[in-house]
Amino acid sequence: MKRLLTVLTLLCLCSAVQSQDSQNVTPAKGPLRVLDSNPRWFTDGSGRAIALAGSHVWQSLQDNGLLIRGATSNPPPVFDYDGYLAFLKKHNHNFFRLWRWETTKWTDSYTDGQVKYCQPHPWLRTGPGQANDGAAKFDLTKFNPEYFERLRTRVSKAQCLGIYTAVMLFEGWEIQFSDAWENHPFHLPNNVNGVEADLNGDGSGIEYNTLNTSEAGRRVLELQEAYVRKVIDTVNEFDNVLYEICNEAHADSTEWQYHMIRFVRDYEARKPKQHPVGMTFQYRGGSNETLFNSPADWISPNPGDAKQSYRDEPCSSCTTKVVVNDTDHLWGHTGGDNIWVWRSFTRGLNVLFMEELLPSPTWQDSARQAMGQILRWASRVDLKTMKPEESLSTTRYCLASRGNEYLVFQSNKGEFNVDLSDAPGRFQVVWFNVNLDREMPGTPVDGGASRTFTTPFPGPAVLYLKRLDGQRTL
Repeated sequence: MKRLLTVLTLLCLCSAVQSQDSQNVTPAKGPLRVLDSNPRWFTDGSGRAIALAGSHVWQSLQDNGLLIRGATSNPPPVFDYDGYLAFLKKHNHNFFRLWRWETTKWTDSYTDGQVKYCQPHPWLRTGPGQANDGAAKFDLTKFNPEYFERLRTRVSKAQCLGIYTAVMLFEGWEIQFSDAWENHPFHLPNNVNGVEADLNGDGSGIEYNTLNTSEAGRRVLELQEAYVRKVIDTVNEFDNVLYEICNEAHADSTEWQYHMIRFVRDYEARKPKQHPVGMTFQYRGGSNETLFNSPADWISPNPGDAKQSYRDEPCSSCTTKVVVNDTDHLWGHTGGDNIWVWRSFTRGLNVLFMEELLPSPTWQDSARQAMGQILRWASRVDLKTMKPEESLSTTRYCLASRGNEYLVFQSNKGEFNVDLSDAPGRFQVVWFNVNLDREMPGTPVDGGASRTFTTPFPGPAVLYLKRLDGQRTL
């Protein structure tokens, strides 16, 4: 009966959310899992491949004052989540990170020294006693219904609109690069449980993101695991969920993150649904090899070495995992454009863009538009059979199902070749103008040899070739 009521509630919510959106939307299906036959993509169980792309912002789960100049109030400004979902749908995005912040009050280099606040948090502030920020102390054994109801509602609204969410479990940047630990719930002055995760007493608290076998370390881990179980209990029913263990924890967090990946997987194994678990780059001092070797289903790297080059010439063969190429770990919130989006996609990568939600026109429009473009093309082609084939085009950016379909990216106007030597038959030719978001037909060509193409307009272009006789080459 409880399961039936949950399903009926979700159906009612989806109906309400979709009625507010002028577009014809389909709820996200899943849960996602790695596509065995082509593991650079996810699949939703239908057999089709799912590419992920979208914009993410720091306020998507908790209200906070990040990058809102002068927003130093407590409680902080209320984020327009429904407006944010509408923004994603307008740009045809299908993925974002549901950001978690752990401290209640902090300053850092991004806030010009101004105090910022964040709420709500996973635990109740019951007291007795006053925390460092002036409010009641946390009880780390009592969960905050407001936080988890918000989490559930935001995930469910996204699912109704066909949008996947990476639920961030922990956040490691703030402990390292701000004064966040002073007001962190696991700092002794801020909780009634006698818990102190700053195990060496140096005031930084980075041990919170490590495995420690001391009695205090085991107590911290027990409370962390209880919180993770509560998150999973809250969102397990939804198809659009992915998990991210921790944003940019320090390099010594590796074993703790590996443990948490396995913990999520083991706990969900007893649940109705199992969802992909991700690990994102450890900053500072991490390495992409740590991600490649992890038990995670999906990863987000940093630029890496000359071979990896996820910022400039994204690597298509450095890992067998699903890669979400996220500007947050490449530039922060100051880089990424349509050329980077298309280069990533035609190298077999999913993409995320760190947003500031600045009004158009802005340099960010380029990436916003391109992410919607690649998702349209991902739905149009037979993505489950398409792999990056750098050697087939002189542009070196080519997704191909050899003999059947080719999607070639050219960043500048000019001449380039596509090798169709092993692809007999006649091919439809379609040009796509990335800057103008516009298609134009080309003259069909015969396969069986290398063919030369010249972009018919300035700027970045996509060439789409599809075999015309309707017979797929196996």
